Amino acid sequence: MSFQGFYLLPHPPIVVPEVGKGEEKKISATSASLHAIGKEIAVRAPDTIVLITPHGTMFQDAIALSYEDEIEGDLKHFRVPEVTMKFKINKTLTSKIFEMAYEEGIASVLATDSILSKYNISVSLDHGAIVPLYFVNKYFNGYKLVHITYTELSDIDLYKFGRFISKAVEELNEKAVFIASGDLSHRLKDDGPYGFDPAGEKFDREFLDYLQNGDVKGVFGIDKKVIDKAGECGRRSTAILLGALDGKKFSGELLSYEGTFGVGYGVMRFNVMDKDSSKLNDLESIRRELHKKREILKDPYVRLAIDSLTTYLKTGEELAEAPDYVTEEMLSHKRGVFVSLKKNGNLRGCIGTIFPATDNVAEEIMRNAIQAGIYDPRFNEVEEHELDDIVFSVDVLTEPEPAKFVELNPKEYGVIVSFGERRGLLLPDLEGVDTVEQQLDIALDKAGIDPYEQYNIEKFQVIRHRED
Repeated sequence: MSFQGFYLLPHPPIVVPEVGKGEEKKISATSASLHAIGKEIAVRAPDTIVLITPHGTMFQDAIALSYEDEIEGDLKHFRVPEVTMKFKINKTLTSKIFEMAYEEGIASVLATDSILSKYNISVSLDHGAIVPLYFVNKYFNGYKLVHITYTELSDIDLYKFGRFISKAVEELNEKAVFIASGDLSHRLKDDGPYGFDPAGEKFDREFLDYLQNGDVKGVFGIDKKVIDKAGECGRRSTAILLGALDGKKFSGELLSYEGTFGVGYGVMRFNVMDKDSSKLNDLESIRRELHKKREILKDPYVRLAIDSLTTYLKTGEELAEAPDYVTEEMLSHKRGVFVSLKKNGNLRGCIGTIFPATDNVAEEIMRNAIQAGIYDPRFNEVEEHELDDIVFSVDVLTEPEPAKFVELNPKEYGVIVSFGERRGLLLPDLEGVDTVEQQLDIALDKAGIDPYEQYNIEKFQVIRHRED
């Protein structure tokens, strides 16, 4: 037996009447669609629901599969602790999925209370699971659950993981349905949770269009800059769902889409029409195209950062010398340099020098790229499989100069604050840092300097190099 249905469902707590208290009427189309899916799943009467969520206990480098006899949770964080639910976990299916992923090198972990106790938490249902299942439970009960929280693995690894889920369901002859829980862009309106960015609307439109057309390659080929700026949480859940659909010709049927509260809520069922060839080779070709683009990257500063960290991760050795594309300017000037790594819009590492620590800018980049990937104490070391999903930027600093408060501009100047041996730096033009007060507060906090101390301020500019 195989999956009886595939669904992409949003998880806005406000759509639950106990939470919304009337506000859910503003997204009535979403509510109606979720009720329709609940009724449909009741007709299919699965023994198990496999649900992928962005909001369960997330490991930085491994997909988490909840693995206790039961899992329960409530919406107390949304002031309605009376909305509760409990399920038996299908441990046989969960274990089978884990074993298949483990054998193929897809990082995953069986999350137990024993393991999670190290972090003072336990296996529990999150709102990414509770909200969609609230509407299922209105019409159907008695099923077991496979509860999976994705992590920031590469798109291809997530897709492969989805294939293992489908294979495990078939081998165990399970009667199951698949729910990918996820909201779309969180940046559709100025008064939304993350403000407005035009990339939000662009992402939602392209993402849903590709899904409706069954275009897997299109979904995975969406511009990473658009993805980063969109601020979504449903793409990776969907990547796993698409993996579970591998080998099938399908189309996505959009029941509703609303962005009333500045977040995109899309409800979609996937209709399987026939068998199809695997799309895995197509996705591998996207990865190869990305490598080719990076190999001919015009900006030598960013290219050097990429090559430095990539070489180190693959060989354990630093670049023996500066490559031939490095410019004379990079070899003849000494400057402080910051190398920043972002993965899926989130900082993954950043190390830099205010004043040069090497003989030239090229050496500074080579040193700091490795430092950012391996030695930033805020993060685990970057692993080789992550490189395709990391966006590099290089900031070359001008000489710092003393400054007064009125001379600062967070969009134009970075700041250095110092008091005695304590020093804090903040780069210019950072997302969410719009005022001088914000900029200084963050820099002071990084330095451990009290705002009332008589600290010194310096300003500097950067020449910023980004991947195109």
